[in-house]
Amino acid sequence: MNDQLANIIGTAAAICSITSFAPQAYKIWKERDASAVSLKTYSLTVSCFILWTIYGVMTQAWPVTFANACALVMASAVLIMKWRFGDRGAQ
Repeated sequence: MNDQLANIIGTAAAICSITSFAPQAYKIWKERDASAVSLKTYSLTVSCFILWTIYGVMTQAWPVTFANACALVMASAVLIMKWRFGDRGAQ
Protein backbone atom coordinates (compact mmCIF):
# COMPACT_ATOMS: atom_id res chain seq x y z
CA MET A 1 0.00 0.00 0.00
CA ASN A 2 1.14 3.52 -0.71
CA ASP A 3 2.51 5.08 2.51
CA GLN A 4 1.14 8.50 1.59
CA LEU A 5 -2.36 7.09 1.12
CA ALA A 6 -2.11 5.22 4.43
CA ASN A 7 -1.04 8.45 6.17
CA ILE A 8 -3.95 10.37 4.63
CA ILE A 9 -6.43 7.71 5.75
CA GLY A 10 -4.85 7.56 9.21
CA THR A 11 -4.97 11.34 9.54
CA ALA A 12 -8.63 11.41 8.49
CA ALA A 13 -9.44 8.67 11.00
CA ALA A 14 -7.62 10.55 13.76
CA ILE A 15 -9.46 13.79 13.01
CA CYS A 16 -12.79 11.95 13.02
CA SER A 17 -12.01 10.21 16.32
CA ILE A 18 -10.83 13.38 18.00
CA THR A 19 -13.71 15.56 16.87
CA SER A 20 -16.53 13.03 17.14
CA PHE A 21 -16.99 13.75 20.83
CA ALA A 22 -16.87 17.55 20.61
CA PRO A 23 -20.54 18.22 19.77
CA GLN A 24 -21.82 16.00 22.56
CA ALA A 25 -19.32 17.36 25.07
CA TYR A 26 -20.30 20.93 24.16
CA LYS A 27 -24.02 20.16 24.42
CA ILE A 28 -23.63 18.51 27.83
CA TRP A 29 -21.49 21.36 29.13
CA LYS A 30 -23.89 24.02 27.82
CA GLU A 31 -27.08 22.36 29.10
CA ARG A 32 -25.58 20.74 32.22
CA ASP A 33 -27.54 17.61 31.29
CA ALA A 34 -26.00 14.22 30.57
CA SER A 35 -29.19 12.19 30.60
CA ALA A 36 -28.68 11.09 26.98
CA VAL A 37 -25.26 9.62 27.75
CA SER A 38 -24.93 5.95 28.59
CA LEU A 39 -22.54 5.49 31.50
CA LYS A 40 -21.80 1.90 30.47
CA THR A 41 -21.12 2.82 26.85
CA TYR A 42 -18.83 5.72 27.67
CA SER A 43 -17.00 3.67 30.30
CA LEU A 44 -16.33 1.04 27.64
CA THR A 45 -15.32 3.71 25.11
CA VAL A 46 -12.85 5.28 27.53
CA SER A 47 -11.45 1.82 28.34
CA CYS A 48 -10.99 1.15 24.63
CA PHE A 49 -9.12 4.41 24.09
CA ILE A 50 -6.90 3.66 27.09
CA LEU A 51 -6.01 0.28 25.59
CA TRP A 52 -5.42 1.73 22.11
CA THR A 53 -3.17 4.41 23.58
CA ILE A 54 -1.17 1.81 25.49
CA TYR A 55 -0.93 -0.30 22.32
CA GLY A 56 0.33 2.71 20.38
CA VAL A 57 3.01 3.40 22.98
CA MET A 58 4.08 -0.25 23.14
CA THR A 59 4.36 -0.54 19.35
CA GLN A 60 5.78 2.97 18.99
CA ALA A 61 2.97 3.79 16.58
CA TRP A 62 2.87 7.47 17.45
CA PRO A 63 -0.02 8.43 15.14
CA VAL A 64 -2.13 5.71 16.82
CA THR A 65 -0.96 6.89 20.24
CA PHE A 66 -1.66 10.56 19.57
CA ALA A 67 -5.06 10.06 17.94
CA ASN A 68 -6.31 7.73 20.64
CA ALA A 69 -4.89 9.83 23.47
CA CYS A 70 -6.76 12.87 22.10
CA ALA A 71 -9.96 10.87 21.67
CA LEU A 72 -9.45 9.55 25.21
CA VAL A 73 -9.39 13.10 26.55
CA MET A 74 -12.62 13.97 24.73
CA ALA A 75 -14.45 10.78 25.75
CA SER A 76 -13.20 11.13 29.32
CA ALA A 77 -14.57 14.68 29.44
CA VAL A 78 -18.01 13.38 28.45
CA LEU A 79 -17.78 10.61 31.05
CA ILE A 80 -16.73 13.04 33.78
CA MET A 81 -19.62 15.33 32.89
CA LYS A 82 -21.97 12.34 33.06
CA TRP A 83 -20.81 11.72 36.62
CA ARG A 84 -20.92 15.41 37.48
CA PHE A 85 -24.19 16.48 35.85
CA GLY A 86 -25.96 13.13 35.76
CA ASP A 87 -29.55 13.42 34.63
CA ARG A 88 -30.26 16.87 36.08
CA GLY A 89 -31.77 18.36 32.93
CA ALA A 90 -34.12 15.41 32.40
CA GLN A 91 -36.28 16.37 35.38
